[in-house]
Amino acid sequence: MIPKAHLHTHLESTIRPRTIAELSGGAIAEPAGPAETRFADFRDFADQRAKVRELLTEPAHFRRIAVEFCQDEAAQGVRYAEVTFTAASHGERVGALEMPLESVLEGLEEGRQRYGLETRVILDHSRRRPVERLRRTVELAARYEQVVAVGLAGDERHSLKPFAGVLREARDLGLHLVHHAGESAGAESVREALEVGMAERIGHGIRVLDDPALVAEVRERGVPLEVCPTSNVMLSLVGSMAEHPLARLVEAGLVVTLNTDGETSLGGEYRVAAEVFGLDVGELARASVRASFAPAAVKERVMAEIAGYRSS
Repeated sequence: MIPKAHLHTHLESTIRPRTIAELSGGAIAEPAGPAETRFADFRDFADQRAKVRELLTEPAHFRRIAVEFCQDEAAQGVRYAEVTFTAASHGERVGALEMPLESVLEGLEEGRQRYGLETRVILDHSRRRPVERLRRTVELAARYEQVVAVGLAGDERHSLKPFAGVLREARDLGLHLVHHAGESAGAESVREALEVGMAERIGHGIRVLDDPALVAEVRERGVPLEVCPTSNVMLSLVGSMAEHPLARLVEAGLVVTLNTDGETSLGGEYRVAAEVFGLDVGELARASVRASFAPAAVKERVMAEIAGYRSS
């Protein structure tokens, strides 16, 4: 598989079905794959994923899912991944704010040593949750070098405006800002993510096409979109893969990176991009590396691997 970077994947959504079954004692039956999964809407998706999150209670649980994530990503040709994790929420739930993140970081380091996958972490915060939890998220992120960004996720009907002050604090601390927008809400949510949220990348962003002026602005500014086609179909945000705007986003001259949201394999998304939409997977792979927050040396290495793959 072509070497690539993965920029939009939620660690809790990547947990293997077997791991979920073991942690739940068989109480949660997971489908074999995304083809068998369809959520009624975003709320249905969030509620089902919440049940999985609640299974994670011990350091060993968090380390395990991080190591397994590295193994699974490396098997898909991923050389560098930025994995999103809801650290403060887990920390509050288990009564130890730092433990979930520190355990995940330990697992990612073990995964790097065993599978060669370079990773960094993005901490997210639900728009539905208090501003003070975002502040705790930012404070937590600032303590760990491997955490490179924070961002707002969740129901996009909730405005970013209440969080603006804390986001400025995060930026001043040197953290990157990446927000979900233009997924379940329209183009106006993308504009708010850029103007209020100071976003450097947009998680999803597929609704940007609803506003031609915004398309031009995003194109001119070169703001990358983290597009997750299969996830959009699974969450019933797009009717079918054939209807997905992936190709139209590329044709509009936008910076498009291909991602999974944690719901499928990145190798599968690249096959869909090539076979369904006829897109240049080499350019998608290069775009993912250029748009990443990886160290320069890591970017250079992965870009060289992509070039070698195309010439082999």
